Amino acid sequence: MSDNELDPTAALPKDEPLTPENMAAEWAAMPDMVDEDGEPEGGIDRLMSQDEIDALLGFSGGDDKGARTGIQAIVESGSVSYERLPMLEIIFERMVRLLSTSLRNFFTDNVEVTLESIRSVRFGDYINSVSLPAMLAVFKAEEWDNFGLVTIESALTYTVLDTMLGGKRGQPAARVDGRPFTSIEINLLRRVVGVVLGDAQAAFNPLSPVTFTVDRIESNPRFVSISRPANAAIRVELRFDMEGRGGSLHVLLPYATIEPIRELLLESFMGEKLGRDPIWENHLATEVWQTDVDVTCVLHETQMPLKRVMKLEIGDTLMFDARPDSVVSLRCGEFMVTEGRIGRVDDKIAVQVVSPLHRSKTTMAAFDSITSHLSSAS
Repeated sequence: MSDNELDPTAALPKDEPLTPENMAAEWAAMPDMVDEDGEPEGGIDRLMSQDEIDALLGFSGGDDKGARTGIQAIVESGSVSYERLPMLEIIFERMVRLLSTSLRNFFTDNVEVTLESIRSVRFGDYINSVSLPAMLAVFKAEEWDNFGLVTIESALTYTVLDTMLGGKRGQPAARVDGRPFTSIEINLLRRVVGVVLGDAQAAFNPLSPVTFTVDRIESNPRFVSISRPANAAIRVELRFDMEGRGGSLHVLLPYATIEPIRELLLESFMGEKLGRDPIWENHLATEVWQTDVDVTCVLHETQMPLKRVMKLEIGDTLMFDARPDSVVSLRCGEFMVTEGRIGRVDDKIAVQVVSPLHRSKTTMAAFDSITSHLSSAS
């Protein structure tokens, strides 16, 4: 038996890429291997090459690295992907700069703060990934009427406690497992959380004033259910480095918490006003005031059966329930503008307005929405 009979990729054209679809087709088209008596050969299995295994798992080295196939596509289908919020990155960059100064004054020691990552996660997945022991502080955004979470990992927790209680510099913090945090330790960590939330509040202030207050401190992730497990949240990871020791601090904001300022977070820079061009608005208003519209004067309207209308002939008379002093309606298209009485001025027919104009029910908010869509489309 030749090697080509054992290798299903030998029948593929050289210019055709190896994919799970054509690989499966080749396997299905292969004849069963039989011996001279027509019986299946024993002890010989169909073996997959390394390229076939990579294609099945989705790790084929093609040029299109953004596309995922095979098992990897199934695994990554559960990942959270939400819209990018450019202003959020600017806010937390500003928060890092504020924290670098605040923590140096708080610890009277050199503290380096870096922004590691900003990513979207599911709340349940994040809670399950928290390694114990850890300190979890639930805080409330008063103006947004919702909650957020600050998580201090164990390495940073013991580093902070060791530094605040007079530990020596340059030595790793002692880690004591198997016991809950004491009231003194919780109060010390609450002060650190207060510093972090204070700088976060100052970072959000130019965009949207907000007040962050600590609601409670927990050490068990099961007791911080501030959102549904499947809901999306933004996880901001900050790295604290204190002369070779430190750890990570996470700020978790559910998407429901930042929903009141979502439009502001979509801006590329502070103060950006998308779709509001004063020059364009003034030009639109000028053109609208100079626009000519057709106004129809309706003397009277009546309804009659269709068969009667079909029987009308020249000379027939239609009777209207109206008098010479009856009120007529002035309409612009299907919209009724006002009412008046008909008369004559010189050799022209005139209408005297007897009631105020009917105002449009379109609110100013709806007008702003319409103008924003029009400006975006232009």
